[in-house]
Amino acid sequence: MTIEKITLSYPESKSADITQKNIDQLKQLFPEVFSEGKIDFDVLKAVLGEVVDDSDERFNFTWNGKTRARQITQTPSTGTLRPCKEESVNWDTTENLFIEGDNLEVLKILQKSYHKKVKMIYIDPPYNTGNDFVYKDNFHDNIRNYQVLTGQVNNQGKPFSTNSDTSGRYHTDWLNMLYPRLKLARNLLSDGGIIFISIDEHEVVNLSNLCNEIFGEDNFVERFIWKSGRTSASTFTREHEYILAYAKDISQLPHIVYKGDDSLISDRAIKKVSFKNPASEITFPAGVKFLGENKTFPSIFGDKEIVEVTSGVFECKNGYLASEVTLKAGWTMKSQIENWLSGNDTFDSKGQQVIEFFFKPNGVLQYVKKRGTEHPKTIITDFTTKQGSKEVEALLCSSVFDYPKPTGLIEHLMKVTDSEDIILDFFAGSGSTGHAVLKQNKKDSGRRKFILVQLPESVSKNAGATEYCTKESIPELISRISLKRIKNAILEEDKTQGVKFFKLDQTNIHSWDADFESLEPALQLAAKSIKDDRIPEDVLYEILLKYGLELTEQVEETTVEGKKVFVVGAGALMVCLDDDITEQVVEGIVKLKQEFDPESTQVVFKDQGFADSVVKTNAIQILKQSGIDDVKSI
Repeated sequence: MTIEKITLSYPESKSADITQKNIDQLKQLFPEVFSEGKIDFDVLKAVLGEVVDDSDERFNFTWNGKTRARQITQTPSTGTLRPCKEESVNWDTTENLFIEGDNLEVLKILQKSYHKKVKMIYIDPPYNTGNDFVYKDNFHDNIRNYQVLTGQVNNQGKPFSTNSDTSGRYHTDWLNMLYPRLKLARNLLSDGGIIFISIDEHEVVNLSNLCNEIFGEDNFVERFIWKSGRTSASTFTREHEYILAYAKDISQLPHIVYKGDDSLISDRAIKKVSFKNPASEITFPAGVKFLGENKTFPSIFGDKEIVEVTSGVFECKNGYLASEVTLKAGWTMKSQIENWLSGNDTFDSKGQQVIEFFFKPNGVLQYVKKRGTEHPKTIITDFTTKQGSKEVEALLCSSVFDYPKPTGLIEHLMKVTDSEDIILDFFAGSGSTGHAVLKQNKKDSGRRKFILVQLPESVSKNAGATEYCTKESIPELISRISLKRIKNAILEEDKTQGVKFFKLDQTNIHSWDADFESLEPALQLAAKSIKDDRIPEDVLYEILLKYGLELTEQVEETTVEGKKVFVVGAGALMVCLDDDITEQVVEGIVKLKQEFDPESTQVVFKDQGFADSVVKTNAIQILKQSGIDDVKSI
């Protein structure tokens, strides 16, 4: 056994390889279509039979650059997310994330850690009105490209790009920007997840075609019309926008009902037997609640609503049905009664949840439902951008965003979520989605988590925003104003909430640069795997991402023989990045493993961190003898 070193060529040093994952899935389904490691498309066509359409005149939504957009989607990222504790709130306890960076790279980096974990995505991408910011992705080195365009490295005069309709690539550039991001976002949705996308008339048709391809036409949920209150005039006065909704898998999407108040309604679950409501039998198990004194009912009872005992004895003791009994009557909701008796969550035809069934003192079966649930309406009228602007002004005491989305709109959409779900917005903009999550959690005592991603776009052209940044001593970036809004919202809504702030950057690991003029500096860098300007916490969170662990995993910092050891996930991962590691340190890590007693443990060291080669060799044996076989260095 040796310690594997994680280098830039190592699979775990990159984000998830989407192409290889697709190939592996295809190999599981159709192993016969592979020959010498390659896909034989003739065999694949034969296997699929009539499903294949290779005619020249089939429908195909395409545009210039689509192939390259696919390649960008499939290219793994070598970037990382660096933690910024000093700019965060309640770092040790919060599960909310704010990530500053290009959302394409961030989505790639999150693939392993958040695969199928996001319940709802809401995005408000550029509407492509002619002067929106459209990010120009770079196939070869998008991290470098991101740093150039955001002014983090020498940009040689390159500005942000706007997508003017005079460019000749008006729709093409927008589609090339959005396609890879939606492809990657789909991977993060849970099987029962849903995405909502705000858009206006400029690209709603293209967006529909794009989503049909990425999510599948069968997974289309709805095209909502939102009366935003924002007007624009051309031939007609437009005062609405659209919200497209698509499911990851519509067959697994929960029954969508929007909850109103929590009041309950109760009524009889039985009616007079008639042609339209014939009598039928239901078997009730012992233990169904009875609201009356101990009683045994006759074989036939009731006035207008006759109930017949066809099997067993209808006897109730101490507030419950004493034994199994079969009753024949004109049940009004037989399938729901049987579903509830089977222990399943039960809803009526209006989407109202059935809480329980019980017998009244006269033996009549009664139901209790939650009131106020309804199917979502396709026209949304209750929320306006003016409300969104007022919310921002109230929190920041300044008007810094144009047409921010109102939190009420996102809370309205968020009703499809449960209290523990993750909500993602990778065009975070003004931060309305994060603010909406905080507000909704306060209303229903939920523990929803948000992940916000925002490009550090300059606000230099917005005098109000620039003035605000100067006053607050924060960088003149949309991302920092949005983060400030979230921090202020935490103070207003719930001080126990928080937000972890991360920044996109190049990997913490040195790469081999073949362009060095001299071999000597290249060899010196190769001897030091971690970059000089990085701290242990930077490397730790890159390791978490490469191992597919969430950025909110519990991390405990402890000291073993004077060396810092990070214990992640109650001992599932232990990381020591100090120098001069001795056998005593390794034995201390073994004791930590025994103390936490996880099902399995992975250990990561710095490759040059051992005191000498003998210690490194002995460390392997010490760890192996304690049941730790997964040991790597970085």
